[in-house]
Amino acid sequence: MSVAAVGTERRGRGARKASRQKRNTTMLPALRRRLPLTEPMSQEQVEKIDAASMDILENIGVVFRDEIALEDWRKAGADVRGETVHLDRGLVRELIASIPSTFTIHARNHANDLPFGNDHSIFVPMTGAPYLRDMEDVRRNPTLDDLANFHKLSHMLPAIHSSAHHIVEPYDHPISHRHLRITYSSMKHSDKTFMGMTTSPKNAEDVMDMCAVLFGEDYLEDHAVCTGNCNGNSPLVWDETMLGAMRAFARRKQPVLCSPFVLGGANTPASVAPTVAQLNAEALSALAYTQVVRKGTPAIYGHYLATVSMKSGAPMAGTPEISLMNFMIGQMARYYDVPWRTSNTLGGAKTFDAQAGYESATTMMAALMSGANYIWHSAGWNEAGMHCSMAKFVVDAEQCAMGYRMAEGVRWDDFDEALQAVRDVGPGGHYLGHPHTLENFQRAFFMPEMFDNNSIEQWQAEGSVEINERALQRVKDLLNEYEEPKLDEGVNEALLDYIARREREIPAVEALNQDH
Repeated sequence: MSVAAVGTERRGRGARKASRQKRNTTMLPALRRRLPLTEPMSQEQVEKIDAASMDILENIGVVFRDEIALEDWRKAGADVRGETVHLDRGLVRELIASIPSTFTIHARNHANDLPFGNDHSIFVPMTGAPYLRDMEDVRRNPTLDDLANFHKLSHMLPAIHSSAHHIVEPYDHPISHRHLRITYSSMKHSDKTFMGMTTSPKNAEDVMDMCAVLFGEDYLEDHAVCTGNCNGNSPLVWDETMLGAMRAFARRKQPVLCSPFVLGGANTPASVAPTVAQLNAEALSALAYTQVVRKGTPAIYGHYLATVSMKSGAPMAGTPEISLMNFMIGQMARYYDVPWRTSNTLGGAKTFDAQAGYESATTMMAALMSGANYIWHSAGWNEAGMHCSMAKFVVDAEQCAMGYRMAEGVRWDDFDEALQAVRDVGPGGHYLGHPHTLENFQRAFFMPEMFDNNSIEQWQAEGSVEINERALQRVKDLLNEYEEPKLDEGVNEALLDYIARREREIPAVEALNQDH
């Protein structure tokens, strides 16, 4: 083919332009990673961490501040002394071996079901922020409408695989009732997977009941539909609230993230490898307990990692040690053949500034190269989790899409066609009008929408708009374009009836429901 012919070949350019201008909100499949993992430990060092963790479990023990859990452990054959449970390594290994290494997380729209574990990864938004930075970039307390907007954004952003749960806390509802409205919002405004509240055992039971309404009680028996998170109290303590919530999920065969809450240097030793040994012991003790509650129930090796500034005592994100620990924890999870969770886009910046970008990018790179399966807090996190930024939420989601593209690895399916283009164009030519370029440019190189790569003159001519302002406009555009994925009317009514009944039964108080 001549260069002249190449230049005159249109090949449906108008149709391609129209296609590009229409926003694609279809969720990306679960990421299947094809890049080599970063594994800093030798096999000998992996076994050294394992041996140290098992020694902690056997000789120091883990406190379970929950009478039901203590009785469960006695029946399982553990050495229980007061509230301290000493776990034989053989028992731990036996229990861990019953955790599925892979499973599928099912969404109400089954096109959004997610294979989970091994070489698959999913991105999940941040949760738990008591404040937000809104569409006007004002830091304030959130409402249920704000939460709904985040669930809508989660639904529309292709690289986000879940609507999560309380991305932000809705302050316009009593604390005792919030879990009901939060769960309904995540179910209603998105048909992707979601998380369930584990803020108390009763709240977790309500979430499970709502999942049964949405999917059917029998469906839960053989299908993971909702993930919960249970945080440990490092060092080496699991409390009654988390253990009760863990049981509520495990009894219904729903996966729980068993997550030690690590503040390196404060509640762990001030050293990377011993911190991982302690964290590993804590995670194993909780993972093992899920199997005591119900053998074969899915469970996820979890953690929250931060290091503590010895200048201020404040948690830090994006530090080299956090990346190293993620790499090491990934190795340990694969050693036990269990899926695992990490955190993403973390940072301590107070606004969406350069610090926020650098810390988030560092965290994401380590999460991807460590082989994490459940990549939580992937959108919106700022100010050490104290606020969720709407602007950062959409930019983080685009960063997830870029990370997704990188971790997929190199594509080879058009190799021969592209080499033919080299022959067609020859020395001194260009590829801009070649059919291969026209067919492949959109997938060949990621083209960010939130980043400005124009000349400074063009950028100035268009108003010198910086990324925070561009992102806020993107939020407004997305919410204006949002179309709700309708719930079945009967299911919707049943969910609302359940919420109404539980709100009558639970006193409307500013405290978590523990008793009703």
